[in-house]
Amino acid sequence: MARISVVNDVSLKEPTLVEGFPGVGLVGKIATDHLIDAHGMTHYANVHCDALPPVAVYRESETAATTPVRLYADPENDLVALRSDVPVKPGAATEVAACLGSWFDEVDLFPVFLSGLGREKDESPPELYGIATGDGGEALGRAEVSEPSESGLVSGPTGAMLAAALEDDRDAVGLVVESDPQFPDPEAARVLILDGIDPITGVETPTDGLVEQASEIRDAKQQLAEQMRRATEESSQAEPLKMFQ
Repeated sequence: MARISVVNDVSLKEPTLVEGFPGVGLVGKIATDHLIDAHGMTHYANVHCDALPPVAVYRESETAATTPVRLYADPENDLVALRSDVPVKPGAATEVAACLGSWFDEVDLFPVFLSGLGREKDESPPELYGIATGDGGEALGRAEVSEPSESGLVSGPTGAMLAAALEDDRDAVGLVVESDPQFPDPEAARVLILDGIDPITGVETPTDGLVEQASEIRDAKQQLAEQMRRATEESSQAEPLKMFQ
């Protein structure tokens, strides 16, 4: 059973959706949470899918309980963000992808999927590259996002949604950024926003807070990151294909 329960009506034309399921370095979640806060996005809808954990979430200084996966909207920029406070179990990834995919088609969304590629940190900035389904490559070209430097695959709920987009010939892009494989990585999330999300969506997002508050962000996200490490198969992640091509 799939249902998107609208909380606040907003006017959207042909919105771009940025997906933030937890994954390697929590880069997608950190980037999406930052977009929501930086643009003052409105809590638009709650996501109800049977495959999602049956839990209720509450926020600091708020009494209202919500679903663990929610949608936020910025009608001025025609932008929607998917915020998830829970990982998705491996057996549920396909069902969650199908649940959201039907809504993507109904609303005529252009999805931007986010994933981290585990790399040990060094002095160089994290590299970002993009992949696409349908005609999504046009968006990557306009944004001048680099092509992959090696073969790989994307797994978890993000991989399942990309696979569904490929099967349905839906226009979509996937952004993959090198990320810390063990700890929350605000620096990689900043690269995702500045070099990927903003150029694709045409939005300008201030990211100073991601740098200035990196330690606080890491501490706040550490518990979720540890949960993801204990069950890496639940994590949206990119990884190289170590085989002969």
